[in-house]
Amino acid sequence: MAAITAQLVKDLREKTGAGMMDCKNALNATDGDMEAAIDWLRKKGLSQAAKKSSRVAAEGLVGIATEGNAGAVIEINAETDFVARNVLFQDFVESAAKIAHEVKGDIESLKGKPHPGESRTVGEQLTHLIATIGENMTIRRAAALAVSEGVVASYTHTAIRPGLGKIGVLVALESKGDKAKLAELGKQIAMHVAASKPDALDIASVDPAVLEREKGIYRDQAIASGKPADIIEKMLIGRVRKYYEEVVLLEQAYIMDDKMKVSAVVEKLAKELGAPVKLAGFVRFGLGEGIEKKETDFAAEVAGMAGTGR
Repeated sequence: MAAITAQLVKDLREKTGAGMMDCKNALNATDGDMEAAIDWLRKKGLSQAAKKSSRVAAEGLVGIATEGNAGAVIEINAETDFVARNVLFQDFVESAAKIAHEVKGDIESLKGKPHPGESRTVGEQLTHLIATIGENMTIRRAAALAVSEGVVASYTHTAIRPGLGKIGVLVALESKGDKAKLAELGKQIAMHVAASKPDALDIASVDPAVLEREKGIYRDQAIASGKPADIIEKMLIGRVRKYYEEVVLLEQAYIMDDKMKVSAVVEKLAKELGAPVKLAGFVRFGLGEGIEKKETDFAAEVAGMAGTGR
């Protein structure tokens, strides 16, 4: 039997786009014959995965995994919503979320980790799924949160199974207080984050460039009103305060009680627990946000495929 070298496996992968283990298996099955190995992969559909990689993937699932004072959230995309209902895809996202928790949200480390129950890495398993299901898929992003003491709570919106849905949120509460009560408030704040989509945790975290752009818009609007300079300055201060209330989590009106800010809700719990409570961070992933979806004319596409034109 011919020796299956690492270079041979690499060459086959470059030619087909299939995973490393799939390439190695193909070469073993064909005694190292490159062309026969390519045919072997094609028959199994594995060499087609690379061809699908240019197609827009904006659907899929967001997955969450938490344990005690740490958690991770991951977004894995596919081309259509149908894939989100596929059990193989759901299982993959669930496993990937747990591994993302282990590697603290590092995607490159995640891709290189062994996939549970398979002789492939997570990255190779993704390639295998692309070939099996027939759609482009990508591990788009991952993030992790942790506190030294306290809890990391989560919320999944439109969940199709625990921890899998269209929106995933993590909220970190740092405290020595009762963990059950911290977890309860953490989940409520996570629900708030899912609905209110804050951009920053606190005022100090607001992007200075974005703030200056907003100020410029407000200032131009105030000047256009013809008001005196001192009035314009007061108007500007008021508009900036309103902006903070819109985009800063701690400044937002709490969705469970809009007469209180989120910061006040956290302070209230601290008094109840008799221990300081700090809202230390949050992460919100909304499925497909920021991905430009290609608009298609379905009738024209069908006509084109039939060669009839339009």
